[in-house]
Amino acid sequence: MSSLLTVEQHRARILDALVALPSESLPLAQAHGLTSATDARAAVHIPVFDNSAMDGFAVRSADLVTATAESPVPLEVVADLPAGSPEDPPLAPGQAARIMTGSAVPTDADAVVPVEHTLAALQDSLTRTDVTVSARVGQHIRRRGGDLAAGDVVVRRGEELTAFHLAALAAAGVARVAVHRRVRVAIVSTGSELVMPGGELRRGQIPESNGTLLAGLAAEAGAEVVHTARVADDPDAFGASLVAAADAGADVVVCTGGVSVGAYEVVRDVLEGDRVRFDRVAMQPGKPQGFGALDSGIPVFCLPGNPVSVAVSWETFVRPALGHLQGRRNLDRPVIRLPTSIGWRTPPDRRQYLPAAIDRSDPGRWTVAPATAGGSGSHLAGGLARAEAYAVIPAEVGSVAAGDLVAVMLVS
Repeated sequence: MSSLLTVEQHRARILDALVALPSESLPLAQAHGLTSATDARAAVHIPVFDNSAMDGFAVRSADLVTATAESPVPLEVVADLPAGSPEDPPLAPGQAARIMTGSAVPTDADAVVPVEHTLAALQDSLTRTDVTVSARVGQHIRRRGGDLAAGDVVVRRGEELTAFHLAALAAAGVARVAVHRRVRVAIVSTGSELVMPGGELRRGQIPESNGTLLAGLAAEAGAEVVHTARVADDPDAFGASLVAAADAGADVVVCTGGVSVGAYEVVRDVLEGDRVRFDRVAMQPGKPQGFGALDSGIPVFCLPGNPVSVAVSWETFVRPALGHLQGRRNLDRPVIRLPTSIGWRTPPDRRQYLPAAIDRSDPGRWTVAPATAGGSGSHLAGGLARAEAYAVIPAEVGSVAAGDLVAVMLVS
């Protein structure tokens, strides 16, 4: 193992080794959660045409200069325009068209009067309406291109496509979008002590949770899990799992356990060499880390085995790497600063990532506290159920006191 690295040094080494996956063109219905590979531009204006924002009457505003509740102005209704109508009826002075919300505004009209400002209901106004207010030019008209013009960028390259993005693209007349394909992940959990959840436990055995954790985190990161394995501390079994991962088409392999300096460290024993490097990173939990490439060329992450270490390692290294592979511009979680409700000690000379819960009971003063009474112990998997963030404490800070402002990285 090398000397202690900073989190930034290890992350930079990982990102420098990875190239974004190829792009493909997909229908919008298949693009949710993927990343735009190009700037996607509007094919049509939004709105496509001048249209009515109200149910009422398309009018010439000059006809209504004197209109009041006491002295309404009568108009002849010469057309009826439901939504979707292609008609563009001419309007002479003193004439109006009954119009529904979303309908194209006649070329000769320069305003829309809501039905509420007339004396009769819409169903009684097929031939005449009496208007009780004046109208300004442009009133209640949604102008063509007022939101976006054809050719404007709707979604920037590197943005994850949410339902909002896809709806905007659809409204802009875009049917397909160029995206980076979903990254395929293989997960290999190592440890002779691991038993499938619900299985009978002998002395020294524990339920295997890292595979479940990583599969969920991978899905949340927009990845597809193509292979999972739980193997004992046996080099041949571990090697076979890596072959199976490659056969499954994995773009990335994530291993847990077997990376430290003790005996039976199967991941390190099998992989350490010219292509895979193991380091100690100045963080807690998650100090032992490995990264490199298998003989097949597939990038491999070698994470510690304790569940909180796995979660923190994923957040600091693997999730940004998957985002990078998928071409995302923003690789980082949002960070806010909150006061702590209690104090705790921090590890010397290592950045602490403390699973944390946010207390929102006082809307004017949110606070943050450890999600478990055991702090950031790497084995405290139960506390993850209550964690919605990490309190990130710099390496040079020796302790945190109640009321201190700390950086809080939101993860849910």
